[in-house]
Amino acid sequence: MELQDVLRVAGVGLVVALLHVFFDQTGKKEFSFFLFFIAYLYMAAELLRFLRLFFNEILTFFQWLTSSG
Repeated sequence: MELQDVLRVAGVGLVVALLHVFFDQTGKKEFSFFLFFIAYLYMAAELLRFLRLFFNEILTFFQWLTSSG
């Protein structure tokens, strides 16, 4: 995981939040709801990807720890 990944997810989250507020203020509640739902799915997928990378790093560390001892 690199800084670009985190910044990409934060940028997408910021754009989705601004669009959500815009649609909410203009009275388009159905667009706001679907946008929020899609954003939840995207953030969940990114979180699962980050967790997979994190646990791969932990697994690599423990494999190194057991092989060096």
